Amino acid sequence: MRFPQLDPRHAIVTGASTGIGAATAVRLRDAGWTVLPTARKPEDLDALRAQGFAPLALDMTDSQSIRDAADEALRLLDGRPGALVNNAGVAISGPIEDLSRDAMRLQFEINVFGMQELTNLLLPAMIARGQGRIVNVSSVLGRIAVPLTGMYCASKFAMEAMSDVLRIELTGTGVAVCLIEPGPITTEFRRTAVRLLDERLDSARSRFAPLLEHELARRKQNPNVKRMFTRPPSAVAERILHAVSSPRPRRRYPITPQARAATWVRRFAPYALTDGLMALGLRKAVRRASPHPSGSPPAPTDP
Repeated sequence: MRFPQLDPRHAIVTGASTGIGAATAVRLRDAGWTVLPTARKPEDLDALRAQGFAPLALDMTDSQSIRDAADEALRLLDGRPGALVNNAGVAISGPIEDLSRDAMRLQFEINVFGMQELTNLLLPAMIARGQGRIVNVSSVLGRIAVPLTGMYCASKFAMEAMSDVLRIELTGTGVAVCLIEPGPITTEFRRTAVRLLDERLDSARSRFAPLLEHELARRKQNPNVKRMFTRPPSAVAERILHAVSSPRPRRRYPITPQARAATWVRRFAPYALTDGLMALGLRKAVRRASPHPSGSPPAPTDP
């Protein structure tokens, strides 16, 4: 489907203090866009100002903060928002059975509810103009669920479903909705995930205690260790530029071989196969981390 080119080229990029958001703000500005990046912490807002941006303060867990940011964005852009890049997100790892309601709620407040609330506040201006782009930064884990990341996967699955529905509901308005699906990207996101795992999960009481403690120690020591085919944030920023600029943006942009493989696996591989392989990998990880490899802690049962 063909969509109108954005004129003027204005973009709001959430979660722009580091990583994908920061790279996207710079890439769009370099391509001639007016960019309003957002961040939550005062020191991150100051850093963005030092780079020549006019950043917006935004806390995705606070509806008033979201309304204030949307109002300020509309004011600065003369009521003509072009593209909204929903990149702000958080990951709280751990077995689902060990996550508190607060931890589960925080995951969805930022990754799902805050994202959609901001989108809803900016959509009327886009629809009125007959042009706009909503770009939601999802994950390979929005297509395939992986043990010990269940609630993060759930939030990204939700983002994927909401984006698909919104795209259909916006048919004929001139507003496109695209999903960005990164695999492993070298960012500060993993370091933040390690901190949240340490703060919000009582790993010592978990069935998976040895594995969690082993993983926490490993990630603290080297949280940004590169995995095979890891790409830099600039690779994601380049695809986001295409999503907001092309007259025929794609519905989904899988990035890295892992993301493309996940799409293939979910489409063609039976759940019995993927469940079995993941359960086997989890049991092996538990045994390797256990101080009593003969059987403690208990391995999860097969699906």
